[in-house]
Amino acid sequence: MTRPGVSGFDRSNALQRELHRLIPGGAHTYARGSDQYPDSMAPVLSRGRGARVWDVDGNEYVEYGMGLRSVTLGHAFAPVDDAVRAAISDGVNFSRPTDLELHAAGDFLDLVPGADMVKFAKNGSDATTAAVRLARAVTGRTGVAVAQQPFFSVDDWFIGTTDMPAGIPAATTSRVRRFRYNDLPSLEEILLDGDTACVILEAATGQAEPAPGFLEGVRELCTRHGALLVFDEMITGFRWSAHGAQGVYGVTPDLSTWGKGMGNGYAIAALAGRREFMELGGLNTDRERVFLLSTTQGPERVGLAAFRAVAAEYRRADPVAAMEAAGTALADGVNSAARAAGLGDHLRVIGRASCLVFLTCDTERAPSQAFRTLFLQELITRGVLGQSFVTSAAHTAEDIDRTVEAATAALGPYGDAVSAGSVDGLLRGRPVAPAIRPYAAPRRLRQDNDDSSQQRPR
Repeated sequence: MTRPGVSGFDRSNALQRELHRLIPGGAHTYARGSDQYPDSMAPVLSRGRGARVWDVDGNEYVEYGMGLRSVTLGHAFAPVDDAVRAAISDGVNFSRPTDLELHAAGDFLDLVPGADMVKFAKNGSDATTAAVRLARAVTGRTGVAVAQQPFFSVDDWFIGTTDMPAGIPAATTSRVRRFRYNDLPSLEEILLDGDTACVILEAATGQAEPAPGFLEGVRELCTRHGALLVFDEMITGFRWSAHGAQGVYGVTPDLSTWGKGMGNGYAIAALAGRREFMELGGLNTDRERVFLLSTTQGPERVGLAAFRAVAAEYRRADPVAAMEAAGTALADGVNSAARAAGLGDHLRVIGRASCLVFLTCDTERAPSQAFRTLFLQELITRGVLGQSFVTSAAHTAEDIDRTVEAATAALGPYGDAVSAGSVDGLLRGRPVAPAIRPYAAPRRLRQDNDDSSQQRPR
């Protein structure tokens, strides 16, 4: 395999300017935006295979993050792509259900034994919002208790509680309250109001494992106070285990929402749960029906075929073990290099081995966007691309070695910045900024990047 390396970003920068002219933010996902990368170093990608990707300038990278954690088996994974090609040869979308919907539902429920029924969708936000709607219908209540975790939905009920609430009436989020993860009293305080329809959380994150008894305590509080428990398995599903976090920690929610790794990058999501609740969206109930999920593209055959192939691979092999092995080697290598350079308090790789992030701290050991940007800059320059160190089953020992080598080299400039107390003279542009923030500043487009009259690249 060839050695990753970067020769320049001329074509990527030209296309990025055009992306900004045609697409708000220059990307269809805020986390993919150019403001999440060093100035003029946001590659526009053209293809990928395994754990490697190539940009339009021909640069090759070892990639991490893997499609915002949606790719667990590797890019262009042949069994999944072959299943998709076979499915589309017979058409992709019809006016009635196909047998593929039934088979995919069976595969899913075999993997998630705590659920009785499933409904497919195309994105996680729809599934999570449907869970909230269903919980409100089941309980007749309006309140929602949400863990203080980064993201649950693009829909108003959640985004209105973030730092980007423009356009959302305050009344929409007036019944949404936050509790602290691993803090049962903060949840019970909310539940005491008697009007909480559901509690929604990620059972675990890349940076936070449940304290002993926490999830069991959440389950007991929900049962006692009559609220439904919803696990967001968007990230943990197919990355913690094929059965999700609920399979790892042994706590069964009333409803759960899934996406990302379900299709190895293909668009598919799911809402799953107990029959007595899910049937409120069906035809086997005398209660008032819930408009649960009803999407034109939800049951199209591409996503379903991809999911079935992913499920088959998880039955055949152990992708989670492969991700964890790669992540463990990567964390050990980078952390050892940082300690050897005297920077162990300033740069660390942390988290679950299959879902790693890197912490970048300044001279005072405080998290720093500027120091994060410097580390990203030095990694990209050396052919490593990613806002995290989230692995896939396709990351090889060579990929990990190359990454550790790149990170070790990056510690040189990083150490210089720590010694100087500043990234001045080392960082080639502005620091990155949080993806969810109220204003474009501090990464508002510069005038030379904001010229909509420029000629379109060919």
